[in-house]
Amino acid sequence: MMNTRKRGEVVWSGTWVAERLGVELVGDEALAGLLGLALRRNPKRAHLLVSNVLGKHVPQSPDVVWRAGYDLGLRVRELLGEAETRRAVVLGYAETATGLGHSVADGVGLAPYLHSTRRPVAGVARAGGFEESHSHATSHLLLPEDPRLLAGDGALVLVDDEFSTGNTVLNTIRALHERYPRERYVIVALVDMRTPDDRGRLADFAREIGARVDLVAAASGTVALPDDVLAKGQALVAHHESLTTTPAPRAEPGLVTRVDLEWPANVPDGGRHGFTPEHRAALDAALPGMAARLTRALSPAPTPTLTQSLTSPRRVLVLGFEELMYAPLALAREVEKVTEAEVRYSTTTRSPVLAVDDPGYAIRTRLVFPAHDDPADGPGERYAYNVAGGDFDAIVAVVDSTADTPQLHAPDGLLARLAEHTGHVLLAVVPSYVPVGAGPHAGAPEGSYAQDEADPYVAVPERLLMRDSLPEPLRGPAFSSYAPDEVGWLLQDLSDVALEAPTEEREEAIQAGGAHYAESLPVEYQPSAEYQALFQSALDVSAARIAQAVGVVTDTVLAERSPRPVLVSLARAGTPVGVLMRRWAKARRGLDLPHYAVSIVRGRGIDANALRWLAAHHDPADVVFVDGWTGKGAITRELAEALKAFQREEGGPGFNPEIAVLADPGSCVRTYGTREDFLIPSACLNSTVSGLISRTVLRADLVGPNDFHGGKFYRELAGADVSTHFLDTVEARFDEVADAVDLQVKEVLSADRTPTWEGWAAVERISEEYEIHDVNLVKPGVGETTRVLLRRVPWKILARAGAGADLDHVRLLAEQRGVPVEEVAELPYTCVGLIHPKYTRGATGADGKAVAAK
Repeated sequence: MMNTRKRGEVVWSGTWVAERLGVELVGDEALAGLLGLALRRNPKRAHLLVSNVLGKHVPQSPDVVWRAGYDLGLRVRELLGEAETRRAVVLGYAETATGLGHSVADGVGLAPYLHSTRRPVAGVARAGGFEESHSHATSHLLLPEDPRLLAGDGALVLVDDEFSTGNTVLNTIRALHERYPRERYVIVALVDMRTPDDRGRLADFAREIGARVDLVAAASGTVALPDDVLAKGQALVAHHESLTTTPAPRAEPGLVTRVDLEWPANVPDGGRHGFTPEHRAALDAALPGMAARLTRALSPAPTPTLTQSLTSPRRVLVLGFEELMYAPLALAREVEKVTEAEVRYSTTTRSPVLAVDDPGYAIRTRLVFPAHDDPADGPGERYAYNVAGGDFDAIVAVVDSTADTPQLHAPDGLLARLAEHTGHVLLAVVPSYVPVGAGPHAGAPEGSYAQDEADPYVAVPERLLMRDSLPEPLRGPAFSSYAPDEVGWLLQDLSDVALEAPTEEREEAIQAGGAHYAESLPVEYQPSAEYQALFQSALDVSAARIAQAVGVVTDTVLAERSPRPVLVSLARAGTPVGVLMRRWAKARRGLDLPHYAVSIVRGRGIDANALRWLAAHHDPADVVFVDGWTGKGAITRELAEALKAFQREEGGPGFNPEIAVLADPGSCVRTYGTREDFLIPSACLNSTVSGLISRTVLRADLVGPNDFHGGKFYRELAGADVSTHFLDTVEARFDEVADAVDLQVKEVLSADRTPTWEGWAAVERISEEYEIHDVNLVKPGVGETTRVLLRRVPWKILARAGAGADLDHVRLLAEQRGVPVEEVAELPYTCVGLIHPKYTRGATGADGKAVAAK
């Protein structure tokens, strides 16, 4: 459609925009044949360079489209040489250049191919990402099945349809070079449209990172833009948008039929997770058979109705789908070889572009239909350009199975819109490739790029090899009394190891500096009948209050952090809260959220191997760390420092250090269910309210460099287990508190929630006032005070004057252990537990009860 005759003359398809906006293409003679112009419906950039050989907006011969990329690939192979080419990786850009990049990889021949994507894929870790500043949809994800695909030190070949400012490429190289540094990059584009300043900026950048950067393009030039082009372009779009019309539909819609391609097993649908030369060979072998099936389906068939008849099509369009460009292109090329019909190829797109039915304008018509692949950024319009009015007798719509949804078949969906403008629509569905297993090349199919370390293009960082060897999470009932879908424990099972020591021995060793609290476990507290009754009473009284806090913190996370978060609770106090948040999201919001539990140890940091496992299976940006409550905020600070250190060491996308907690009495976090210091019944008990799992263990002789931290499953305590009872009792109140949650979440989201750390200040004051001189021995809040009474050697309990039933269990435990409870008028917490300072076993009597400090 680029060159259209008008009154006997050839009209350039950029004339309309050039005349009205003063836009001019300056450069190689080939530019006018490669490019037309249109207007974007985009506030960041007025004009759109419309390629005539890309196969995106302008239907074109599939062989012309493929050859444009293939020839560029041959030039890259010549530039690099055979040996260097074998170590290279080709990377294309979503969505426009996924097919072009794949065609370049065909020309390169010896290198695997990967393209960025805007579609997150569950169970596949993000190996990188970058931003495209001028785009309407900016975030690019890199989701290779095997992260080693990007970890080699060979050349990285980056392919885009146009190289305009260079910002996208710079963002890509900067992001990847920080994580996977290499010595050489090759940029490939159909057209290089940079200004002299942009060219100099790229050269400066190459010197800055110490790498060689080459450029290969089919043509080069610049776009001359007047200063007011954006305002004028927006005005033109506003004026002509209301005038845009689509050619009248057919009197009777065309037939819509489905054809089974019999796509070869284990061949990816494209480069979203990687595509190797071996995949290419398998696809090439299968293409003739698939093309034959399409051709038979296009042939005349018995008359389906009295008014419709089918004849051999003269003109056929093979229409791809957004990022799915190469598979339909390969099919179209093969069909073009075996049919007498004129075959054209293009794809649908997310890009909103003005359509103007003028021979001097590149986008003549526009079909609009709803997105049909459940996109991560929500529903929206999608487009097919220059299809209506294209005089196509048949259209083959090729989509992946993810996009074969009710929206595709709806009355206003893509198939119906196409049937309005052609006699026959064929639907061909390519199975969406999902890596076998989760994480790096687990269970990779034969012929995939999960190759051994001798592979010439692989240079594998040790941390990636380590990540491959990490085990899957432990789940109930084999480990914990929780149902298997409630939580996956990123721990190693130390149930058969004797780790318990008397509380007094542990306290003396810890305070003497001879041991760390995470190197052993206290003997599990066995609650008396009186204490169990107190737990049940507290649960009955507070269940609705807890349910409301669960709803508030969960909905705050969904609103602010991620629409589909990955919950990662800090074992073990955070784990019941993580399970409850997961239950709220499922019961009230219809979301089935993954939930894992990991170990964090004060003074030792978070389990780095657990983080590696999470990064290998989920986007770190979606991970939300969950804890039960804040005391003075020590774990909040520990997590932030640990994640900062992990990011420095590992690189790549980082984890958000902000914790979501049920209760934040210390004002240490922004995301919480409440800031009141009240009794959370799960704090009253130890393992018997936490899935029968111990506190986590980190000891050098048990936890190696490739191991998760440890934990024990106390199966023998099953008779006293109330873990599920606690969860069910709180969940039963969800409906009751739903309205209150909705109201409170609105208030929370509009409030100033900046942490004041007033709890930390109070702890420092108490530490000095009571001459303890160690903030680690001051445990503020109901939850932390309970832990002191259950697991440490308490000295005394400070209780806010007038505190009521929230402290009944604290008073009972204190009485059982002979610990004085001292009422304090000015206390920011309901209570504070003080661990015995400078402890020796002489601080307890023969019965183990505390005596006065010396």
